[in-house]
Amino acid sequence: MHPHALLLHFKNNTSAFGAWLTNGSGGFFHARAMAQSSPDLAFIVIDCEHGLVNLNPGVAELVAAIHGTENDRGSPPSAIVRIAATGFTTGVNWQIKYALDAGARGVLVPMVSTAEKAKEIASDARYPPVGRRGFGGAYTHGNWGLTRGEYFKNANDNVIVLVQIETAEAVKNVKEIAEVDGIDGLFVGPSDLSITLGYPPPSPDPHPEVEKVINEILNAAHSAGKKCAIFCFNGIQASRRAAEGFDMINVTSDVSAMSEGIASNLKLASRT
Repeated sequence: MHPHALLLHFKNNTSAFGAWLTNGSGGFFHARAMAQSSPDLAFIVIDCEHGLVNLNPGVAELVAAIHGTENDRGSPPSAIVRIAATGFTTGVNWQIKYALDAGARGVLVPMVSTAEKAKEIASDARYPPVGRRGFGGAYTHGNWGLTRGEYFKNANDNVIVLVQIETAEAVKNVKEIAEVDGIDGLFVGPSDLSITLGYPPPSPDPHPEVEKVINEILNAAHSAGKKCAIFCFNGIQASRRAAEGFDMINVTSDVSAMSEGIASNLKLASRT
């Protein structure tokens, strides 16, 4: 099996740092450039919710690009797909199926506010007898470096399923959501969590009252033996979250990194 960097961090109980891919129009080489940026990059979230990425057919190309970097360096980042559907809609099953059949190492599902919804998501991401995921996909196993039979035997134990806690209802139900079998971790969406609780979006840090809720989510995940992830806007923020005990931490996005890199170098150039 090809390396699964994020899962390895989870198993070793070490903080995993990653980045957000929001520009699907950049295509194969844009994704590959991100994946090759640093050996410390454990995951890339392909954002089909708020990013400009099409689930079909865009995700399959981006997953292949990210995992294809194995030939360039030993352990490529794990491609995780954030699907477009939220907990307020019903059409989640096909999106999870498509992302996983494209070879993604896991899925991130937004706006999950109840244990019932979490159970559906866990089932959609696992093959029978523990779930209801359908078997198929011409390229799935290849992206994992396995035969079709090997992939079927190993997928249930290696696909990562994360759900986002970002509503007042989700906070109320967070312990029950965390305890759902098949959910590997909770993801804190600081922006939506803030506004649904009646506070402004982070700029870049959340309101102190929101911080208290974030800590509750972290504790609920760890008390259930699950991982906890969070979106950060920069490396300084990410370093602080790692010290707080978060297991999976976004450090930057493709667009932010590009803009900041250009601005930083222009500033340096103008000093000469």
